Amino acid sequence: MIRNIAKTMMLGLVLGIPAVSAYANDGSKEEGTGAGIGVVIGGVAGGPVGAILGAAFGAKIGDAFHQRGEQVDSLSASLKGSREELADLQGDIAALEETLRSKDGELSELRELARPELLSLLAAGIEMDLLFRTDEYVLSESTGTRLQQLAGSLAANPDIRIRLDGYADERGDETYNQKLSLRRVEHVRDVLVGAGIPQARISGSAHGESPAAEPNLDNFALERRVSLTLYLGNAPSFAANPR
Repeated sequence: MIRNIAKTMMLGLVLGIPAVSAYANDGSKEEGTGAGIGVVIGGVAGGPVGAILGAAFGAKIGDAFHQRGEQVDSLSASLKGSREELADLQGDIAALEETLRSKDGELSELRELARPELLSLLAAGIEMDLLFRTDEYVLSESTGTRLQQLAGSLAANPDIRIRLDGYADERGDETYNQKLSLRRVEHVRDVLVGAGIPQARISGSAHGESPAAEPNLDNFALERRVSLTLYLGNAPSFAANPR
Protein backbone atom coordinates (compact mmCIF):
# COMPACT_ATOMS: atom_id res chain seq x y z
CA MET A 1 0.00 0.00 0.00
CA ILE A 2 2.83 2.35 0.82
CA ARG A 3 4.36 1.57 -2.56
CA ASN A 4 1.11 2.44 -4.35
CA ILE A 5 0.91 5.79 -2.52
CA ALA A 6 4.52 6.51 -3.48
CA LYS A 7 3.79 5.69 -7.13
CA THR A 8 0.72 7.89 -7.06
CA MET A 9 2.75 10.80 -5.62
CA MET A 10 5.47 10.37 -8.25
CA LEU A 11 2.89 10.22 -11.05
CA GLY A 12 1.14 13.24 -9.67
CA LEU A 13 4.40 15.17 -9.52
CA VAL A 14 5.26 14.17 -13.12
CA LEU A 15 1.84 15.23 -14.38
CA GLY A 16 1.97 18.40 -12.34
CA ILE A 17 5.35 19.66 -13.61
CA PRO A 18 3.98 21.48 -16.72
CA ALA A 19 1.34 23.27 -14.63
CA VAL A 20 3.93 24.36 -12.06
CA SER A 21 6.24 25.60 -14.82
CA ALA A 22 3.44 27.58 -16.45
CA TYR A 23 2.49 29.35 -13.20
CA ALA A 24 6.12 30.04 -12.42
CA ASN A 25 6.66 31.69 -15.79
CA ASP A 26 3.38 33.60 -16.24
CA GLY A 27 2.05 34.15 -12.68
CA SER A 28 3.34 35.46 -9.38
CA LYS A 29 5.75 33.66 -7.08
CA GLU A 30 2.88 33.00 -4.72
CA GLU A 31 0.83 31.41 -7.52
CA GLY A 32 3.70 29.10 -8.50
CA THR A 33 4.26 28.11 -4.89
CA GLY A 34 0.54 27.47 -4.46
CA ALA A 35 0.43 25.31 -7.57
CA GLY A 36 3.34 23.21 -6.38
CA ILE A 37 1.73 22.68 -2.99
CA GLY A 38 -1.55 21.79 -4.72
CA VAL A 39 0.12 19.18 -6.93
CA VAL A 40 1.60 17.34 -3.97
CA ILE A 41 -1.64 17.49 -1.96
CA GLY A 42 -3.76 16.53 -4.96
CA GLY A 43 -1.45 13.67 -5.95
CA VAL A 44 -1.57 12.13 -2.49
CA ALA A 45 -5.30 12.59 -2.19
CA GLY A 46 -6.58 11.66 -5.63
CA GLY A 47 -3.91 10.41 -8.03
CA PRO A 48 -3.28 12.15 -11.40
CA VAL A 49 -6.68 13.80 -11.54
CA GLY A 50 -6.24 14.98 -7.97
CA ALA A 51 -2.83 16.38 -8.87
CA ILE A 52 -4.30 18.49 -11.70
CA LEU A 53 -7.15 19.76 -9.54
CA GLY A 54 -4.76 20.34 -6.67
CA ALA A 55 -2.52 22.46 -8.89
CA ALA A 56 -5.43 24.67 -9.89
CA PHE A 57 -6.63 24.94 -6.30
CA GLY A 58 -3.12 25.72 -5.09
CA ALA A 59 -2.74 28.42 -7.73
CA LYS A 60 -5.96 30.02 -6.47
CA ILE A 61 -4.57 30.09 -2.95
CA GLY A 62 -1.31 31.56 -4.19
CA ASP A 63 -3.19 34.26 -6.12
CA ALA A 64 -5.15 35.17 -2.98
CA PHE A 65 -1.88 35.57 -1.06
CA HIS A 66 -0.48 37.69 -3.88
CA GLN A 67 -3.50 40.02 -3.88
CA ARG A 68 -3.35 40.30 -0.11
CA GLY A 69 0.33 41.22 -0.36
CA GLU A 70 -0.46 43.94 -2.92
CA GLN A 71 -3.16 45.34 -0.61
CA VAL A 72 -0.71 45.45 2.29
CA ASP A 73 1.85 47.24 0.09
CA SER A 74 -0.79 49.74 -1.04
CA LEU A 75 -1.90 50.43 2.53
CA SER A 76 1.72 50.84 3.63
CA ALA A 77 2.34 53.36 0.86
CA SER A 78 -0.86 55.24 1.75
CA LEU A 79 0.13 55.32 5.42
CA LYS A 80 3.55 56.65 4.51
CA GLY A 81 1.98 59.37 2.38
CA SER A 82 -0.41 60.32 5.20
CA ARG A 83 2.48 60.56 7.63
CA GLU A 84 4.34 62.84 5.23
CA GLU A 85 1.24 65.05 4.80
CA LEU A 86 0.83 65.21 8.58
CA ALA A 87 4.46 66.22 8.97
CA ASP A 88 3.96 68.98 6.37
CA LEU A 89 0.82 70.23 8.16
CA GLN A 90 2.61 70.26 11.50
CA GLY A 91 5.38 72.31 9.89
CA ASP A 92 2.82 74.78 8.50
CA ILE A 93 1.15 75.11 11.91
CA ALA A 94 4.50 75.75 13.58
CA ALA A 95 5.28 78.45 10.99
CA LEU A 96 1.87 80.11 11.53
CA GLU A 97 2.34 80.08 15.29
CA GLU A 98 5.72 81.73 14.89
CA THR A 99 4.19 84.38 12.61
CA LEU A 100 1.43 85.07 15.13
CA ARG A 101 3.98 85.45 17.93
CA SER A 102 5.90 87.90 15.78
CA LYS A 103 2.75 89.91 14.96
CA ASP A 104 1.74 89.98 18.62
CA GLY A 105 5.14 91.41 19.47
CA GLU A 106 4.81 94.09 16.78
CA LEU A 107 1.29 94.98 17.97
CA SER A 108 2.51 95.32 21.55
CA GLU A 109 5.26 97.66 20.40
CA LEU A 110 2.76 99.80 18.46
CA ARG A 111 0.49 100.00 21.48
CA GLU A 112 3.36 101.16 23.65
CA LEU A 113 4.31 103.82 21.09
CA ALA A 114 0.72 105.07 20.75
CA ARG A 115 -0.13 104.98 24.45
CA PRO A 116 1.43 108.35 25.44
CA GLU A 117 -0.54 110.16 22.73
CA LEU A 118 -3.72 108.35 23.71
CA LEU A 119 -3.23 109.23 27.36
CA SER A 120 -2.76 112.87 26.40
CA LEU A 121 -6.06 112.87 24.53
CA LEU A 122 -7.87 111.05 27.32
CA ALA A 123 -6.65 113.56 29.86
CA ALA A 124 -8.89 116.11 28.14
CA GLY A 125 -11.61 113.57 27.29
CA ILE A 126 -12.68 112.04 23.99
CA GLU A 127 -16.35 112.39 23.09
CA MET A 128 -18.39 110.69 20.37
CA ASP A 129 -22.11 110.61 19.62
CA LEU A 130 -24.21 107.47 19.07
CA LEU A 131 -27.35 108.39 17.10
CA PHE A 132 -30.79 106.76 17.33
CA ARG A 133 -33.82 106.60 15.06
CA THR A 134 -37.00 108.46 15.94
CA ASP A 135 -38.71 107.11 19.07
CA GLU A 136 -36.17 104.25 19.40
CA TYR A 137 -33.73 103.45 22.19
CA VAL A 138 -31.83 100.58 20.51
CA LEU A 139 -28.92 101.37 18.20
CA SER A 140 -28.99 100.32 14.55
CA GLU A 141 -27.12 97.13 13.73
CA SER A 142 -24.16 98.91 12.11
CA THR A 143 -23.75 101.41 14.97
CA GLY A 144 -24.17 98.65 17.56
CA THR A 145 -21.45 96.58 15.87
CA ARG A 146 -18.99 99.49 15.93
CA LEU A 147 -19.80 100.11 19.58
CA GLN A 148 -19.07 96.47 20.42
CA GLN A 149 -15.71 96.69 18.63
CA LEU A 150 -14.85 99.83 20.59
CA ALA A 151 -15.97 98.18 23.82
CA GLY A 152 -13.66 95.22 23.17
CA SER A 153 -10.69 97.59 23.08
CA LEU A 154 -11.87 99.52 26.13
CA ALA A 155 -12.27 96.32 28.12
CA ALA A 156 -8.53 95.68 27.70
CA ASN A 157 -7.69 99.13 29.12
CA PRO A 158 -8.99 99.19 32.70
CA ASP A 159 -7.71 102.71 33.43
CA ILE A 160 -10.14 104.26 30.91
CA ARG A 161 -13.50 105.33 32.28
CA ILE A 162 -16.72 106.01 30.36
CA ARG A 163 -19.49 108.53 30.79
CA LEU A 164 -22.83 108.34 28.96
CA ASP A 165 -25.20 111.30 28.43
CA GLY A 166 -28.55 110.54 26.82
CA TYR A 167 -30.80 112.92 24.88
CA ALA A 168 -34.03 113.03 22.86
CA ASP A 169 -35.15 115.58 20.29
CA GLU A 170 -37.64 118.23 21.41
CA ARG A 171 -40.69 116.78 19.67
CA GLY A 172 -43.28 114.95 21.76
CA ASP A 173 -44.09 114.90 25.46
CA GLU A 174 -41.34 116.15 27.76
CA THR A 175 -41.83 113.41 30.35
CA TYR A 176 -41.80 110.72 27.66
CA ASN A 177 -38.62 112.17 26.15
CA GLN A 178 -36.93 112.07 29.56
CA LYS A 179 -37.68 108.37 29.88
CA LEU A 180 -36.61 107.75 26.29
CA SER A 181 -33.23 109.40 26.88
CA LEU A 182 -32.75 107.21 29.98
CA ARG A 183 -33.54 104.04 28.02
CA ARG A 184 -30.95 105.01 25.42
CA VAL A 185 -28.30 105.43 28.11
CA GLU A 186 -29.21 102.07 29.64
CA HIS A 187 -29.03 100.37 26.24
CA VAL A 188 -25.53 101.68 25.52
CA ARG A 189 -24.41 100.77 29.03
CA ASP A 190 -25.69 97.22 28.59
CA VAL A 191 -23.77 96.84 25.31
CA LEU A 192 -20.55 97.97 27.01
CA VAL A 193 -21.06 95.70 30.00
CA GLY A 194 -21.88 92.79 27.70
CA ALA A 195 -18.52 93.32 25.96
CA GLY A 196 -16.65 92.89 29.24
CA ILE A 197 -16.42 96.40 30.68
CA PRO A 198 -17.22 96.46 34.44
CA GLN A 199 -20.25 98.60 35.20
CA ALA A 200 -18.21 100.41 37.88
CA ARG A 201 -16.23 102.06 35.07
CA ILE A 202 -19.39 103.50 33.49
CA SER A 203 -21.44 106.47 34.66
CA GLY A 204 -24.55 107.78 32.94
CA SER A 205 -27.15 110.56 32.97
CA ALA A 206 -30.41 111.14 31.09
CA HIS A 207 -31.00 114.75 30.02
CA GLY A 208 -34.32 114.47 28.21
CA GLU A 209 -35.03 116.91 25.38
CA SER A 210 -32.18 118.66 23.58
CA PRO A 211 -33.19 121.75 21.52
CA ALA A 212 -32.14 121.65 17.87
CA ALA A 213 -30.21 124.52 16.29
CA GLU A 214 -33.06 124.77 13.76
CA PRO A 215 -36.40 122.89 13.86
CA ASN A 216 -35.95 120.52 10.91
CA LEU A 217 -35.59 116.78 10.49
CA ASP A 218 -31.82 116.83 9.94
CA ASN A 219 -31.18 118.75 13.16
CA PHE A 220 -33.66 116.66 15.12
CA ALA A 221 -31.69 113.54 14.07
CA LEU A 222 -28.53 114.96 15.69
CA GLU A 223 -30.30 115.33 19.04
CA ARG A 224 -31.46 111.71 19.32
CA ARG A 225 -28.19 110.54 20.78
CA VAL A 226 -26.05 109.21 23.58
CA SER A 227 -22.79 111.11 23.96
CA LEU A 228 -20.04 108.69 25.00
CA THR A 229 -17.04 110.27 26.69
CA LEU A 230 -13.77 108.44 27.40
CA TYR A 231 -11.47 109.85 30.07
CA LEU A 232 -8.88 109.11 32.73
CA GLY A 233 -9.20 109.88 36.43
CA ASN A 234 -12.34 110.86 38.28
CA ALA A 235 -13.87 113.09 35.62
CA PRO A 236 -13.06 114.52 32.18
CA SER A 237 -11.88 118.12 31.98
CA PHE A 238 -14.97 119.27 30.06
CA ALA A 239 -18.71 118.91 30.58
CA ALA A 240 -20.94 116.98 28.23
CA ASN A 241 -22.15 119.17 25.41
CA PRO A 242 -25.96 119.42 25.59
CA ARG A 243 -26.07 121.43 22.32
